[in-house]
Amino acid sequence: MTKEKSFFKNLSKPVDLTKGSPWKVLLLYGAPIMLSYFLQQIYVLTDAIICGQTLTAGQVAGVNDTSPLTFIFLQFAFGCTSGFSVITAKRVGLNDEKGVRRSFAAQIYLTIIVSAVLTVLSIILLPWLLGVINVTPTNKEVYDAAYSYCFVIFLGIVTQMGYNFVCGILRSYGDSLTPLVFLVVSTAINVALDIFFLAVLKSGPSGAAVATVITQFLSMAGCFVYTMIKYKSLRLKKEDFKCSASELLNHLKQGLPLGLQFSILAIGIIVMQGGVVKFDIDANGIMLPLTPAQNGVGAANKLINFLMSFFNGLGVAILGFNAQNLGKGNYDAIKKGTLQSLIIMLVISFVCLGTGFGLSIGGAYQYIFMSAEKITAESIKYGNILVYVDFALYFVLGFLIVVRSAVQGICKSGYVLGAGIMELAARILICVFLPPLINGGAITSTASSAAFVGLCFADPGAWILASLLLLAPLFKSIIGKKY
Repeated sequence: MTKEKSFFKNLSKPVDLTKGSPWKVLLLYGAPIMLSYFLQQIYVLTDAIICGQTLTAGQVAGVNDTSPLTFIFLQFAFGCTSGFSVITAKRVGLNDEKGVRRSFAAQIYLTIIVSAVLTVLSIILLPWLLGVINVTPTNKEVYDAAYSYCFVIFLGIVTQMGYNFVCGILRSYGDSLTPLVFLVVSTAINVALDIFFLAVLKSGPSGAAVATVITQFLSMAGCFVYTMIKYKSLRLKKEDFKCSASELLNHLKQGLPLGLQFSILAIGIIVMQGGVVKFDIDANGIMLPLTPAQNGVGAANKLINFLMSFFNGLGVAILGFNAQNLGKGNYDAIKKGTLQSLIIMLVISFVCLGTGFGLSIGGAYQYIFMSAEKITAESIKYGNILVYVDFALYFVLGFLIVVRSAVQGICKSGYVLGAGIMELAARILICVFLPPLINGGAITSTASSAAFVGLCFADPGAWILASLLLLAPLFKSIIGKKY
């Protein structure tokens, strides 16, 4: 058998995360996860690209403004399912098939309950949340676009959470390829549906959201059916559905802190988005026609989040790796795996730095996400400031994501929540106080560029403060642990 055939054969089967050299295991297991996150960003980018080419500048601004709002609920759901999967992965490491089935059943219940609560809350709070980021009915076009897009996305929270829940189960087994395969297919479907709803039906921002929700549903359903067929050990028995309160609480203990961590992060991003909108509003409260700050920052954030997918994938990989090895009691592997994942992170961060700075030349990335008539010297200025500030300290973000996941993988969820609170505090303080302090007064469309630079420092400031808190469990419970 050739080396190439051997590689793909190994790639197609679940990876035993407790055997072999940690860095090789992490790359073999983590590569499909990174690609999965990359393709998930394609979902977002597809909406952005097609919206940018077919919608008005005001509608594009409205869709861009929704990113932190959808992030707060969808990331809570994602955080919960990632935390739940720690329990499953630990039991896989213990070869506890009955325990794995109980975990599977518990997650079905919790996915339904949590997604229902999130859907109701998000729809009720939507008008208020739009007001928080300074998107109001006063600017009708922007408001209507943001509201209609968010409303549909929130109705589909259950599909997003359901898909991530099934993927978490598969990755607990070391199967990172199956989610990738389904994501490749669903990404193609999403592109086709986006074109159909936006370019053919002319259904506006809500059409892009409908396309995304339909695609997520198909991914969830397909992945679930495949899982039931391939993994016979996951076929639930009647007694598995009789979940005790302690079983549910055990999962919530791991899932809620990570969910809250991601939601807290989103709240900080909302505060920052509200600050960005101020740079597009004149002294009379009227929004500038081409909304350069919102569109420029919206495009920059899509680039930043796109490249962040590799950090997120690596984070999920080390979380599953540490959880399985915790079940086995392989503490030395946890130490080596965490340190080696940080080395991999540094390599990724340098590649992302070069890519980000390269695409900033002439605002090249903005032409990917918007049609040319919506791009101005001002939109490029605002977008590039954020690109320069964030990518210059991108390695700090990578460190935060990897260490946070490593700590979660050894069931130190309290530190994860604490890091989220620190991140929120830093982001709010910087956003609220630094820009007007630099500007010498309230922020409007005439505020100085230096004031906007101050606003952008909310990102690395939050990353640094959160990372400092995670140093304690990193050195105490992972690197400094005695074997």
